[in-house]
Amino acid sequence: MTQPRKLKLGFILHGVGRTWNDWRHPGRDVTASTDFAHYKQQTLLAERGKFDFVFVADSLSITEKSSPHYLNRVEPITILSALAAVTSHIGIVGTLTVSYSEPFNVARQFASLDHISGGRAGWNVVTSWLGDTAANFSKAEHPAHDVRYRIAAEYLDVVQGLWDSWEDDALVGDKDSGVFVDPDKLHRLDHQGEFFQVRGPLNIKRGPQGHPVIFQAGGSNEGRNFASKRADAIFAAAATFEEGASYYADVKKRARGFGRAPHTLFVLPGITPFIGDTDADAEARYREVAASESLDTGFGFLARTFNDHDFRQYDLDGPFPDVAHIGQNSQQSGANRILAEVRAEQLTLRQVVERLATPRGAFVGSPETVADALQAWFEGGAADGFVIFEPLPGQLELFVDKVVPILQTRGLFRDAYEGETFRDSLGLEVPANRYTAARDARAAA
Repeated sequence: MTQPRKLKLGFILHGVGRTWNDWRHPGRDVTASTDFAHYKQQTLLAERGKFDFVFVADSLSITEKSSPHYLNRVEPITILSALAAVTSHIGIVGTLTVSYSEPFNVARQFASLDHISGGRAGWNVVTSWLGDTAANFSKAEHPAHDVRYRIAAEYLDVVQGLWDSWEDDALVGDKDSGVFVDPDKLHRLDHQGEFFQVRGPLNIKRGPQGHPVIFQAGGSNEGRNFASKRADAIFAAAATFEEGASYYADVKKRARGFGRAPHTLFVLPGITPFIGDTDADAEARYREVAASESLDTGFGFLARTFNDHDFRQYDLDGPFPDVAHIGQNSQQSGANRILAEVRAEQLTLRQVVERLATPRGAFVGSPETVADALQAWFEGGAADGFVIFEPLPGQLELFVDKVVPILQTRGLFRDAYEGETFRDSLGLEVPANRYTAARDARAAA
């Protein structure tokens, strides 16, 4: 019997905050981005709310103009390993770039995290768009956009091949015979590709999930193809229901084209809900944040989207500058979205900056109003779930205590975790080990 579809919920751990001014709120701890107690408190709160996962983003390049959270923050695998020890069910997902790391190390790190957590690891596969990252890794230049996605595809092939290099029963541990590992079930990968040459096998056995859950944030054409073909979940960006529904339909169609069942791919827009006792109270909280934001936040988001380009050099009230050539080798989907809005509405630079500084979103209101909006997107074909950003201290607790019970009463969200692993929670199968599957196929032939 088919189980009813349920919302998937994640929470992004953003320390001192997402914007350039969040840290100045009286309720923020300016050390939160490096404070384990803060990460632990928020993760345990999300787990109490039966969230599917918490997520740690990352960036490998900063300037003095970077947002405070990214200026001073912990490394994802380190904090996730610590969080694994103090949680029991919630998935723990971290960003790690394929452009500035090695497949063997990454395969080992996430396999280790999967073992430490009892099968709750997830990897957000990114290609890195900030060009000056190259200078931190002894590289002469940043790879072009299309090259980065070719690297990503081969990289993921290698990592998943290394995870499979141990069959699930390869570790024998027979003390009487003296056999620790079955050599017939330990495999060299011997990968020889365009970008990587990796022998294997990995020096740690397959984790409880077989493969950690794969996340991606594909927005460009190449990104959407990669995510639709390879990811288990997609971080999406959608300002409106219509934009969300269009993206949702597109990536699900692409997944079908790659031979996948669309329900095995979860589309998760990032949202920033403002919750109050009433709609008016929530609107006041949004206005509080909007009033505290300066153009610095808008300029900051704009610069990051266009490869740290300096937009302050232009006339703030003049036409938006011609920067399309920069956007094609940066965060292409975000750049294209902004440029499309500029062309459609003839926006000035000030208008773009103000929109980026204080986006309102569709999730502002009482707990019932926010739950109604979540349900409308979920049932209307715009999302399989959401990744929650906390715009003000205390908003995560309000979501857990006020919104989640409404979703549970409506049968839209779990009352208890479905199993022990992250894949159990998501309803995803453990990927078959390629070597075991080949052996079974030969035996059945």
